[in-house]
Amino acid sequence: MSMMSEFKEFALKGNVMDLAVGVIIGGAFSGITNSLVEDIIMPIVAFIAGGELNFKNMFILLGDAPEGVAMTYDALKEAGVPLLAYGSFITVLINFLILAFIIFMMVKGMNKMRRKNEVEEVVEETPSEEVLLLREISQKLSK
Repeated sequence: MSMMSEFKEFALKGNVMDLAVGVIIGGAFSGITNSLVEDIIMPIVAFIAGGELNFKNMFILLGDAPEGVAMTYDALKEAGVPLLAYGSFITVLINFLILAFIIFMMVKGMNKMRRKNEVEEVVEETPSEEVLLLREISQKLSK
């Protein structure tokens, strides 16, 4: 069995082990997605926006900040000031959208492979000309 046919069988016939492998790969892929957003996409967005853009420091104070505490997310969080950290939410949302798009592209590719496999099966099931001729003869003899 060739590697490609083994891969098709693996990809098209799901089972619990396939799901487990998918979960493990998905967990590892999360780190890649986070890095893509934080290290590549966000700097481009910041450049387009015309300066340094740090979503982590986008928040709304829900309480008073103690004197002497820097007005950054980390410092305020450490001081116990209640914050509405919508910047972190934006980052997580971007991560989700990228991951959802990648999964969509993977599923689209899998569906394409599945359709190709179904077409091959249909082609294989088409009876040969000899079989069709024998069927026709058999039908005429049975009349």
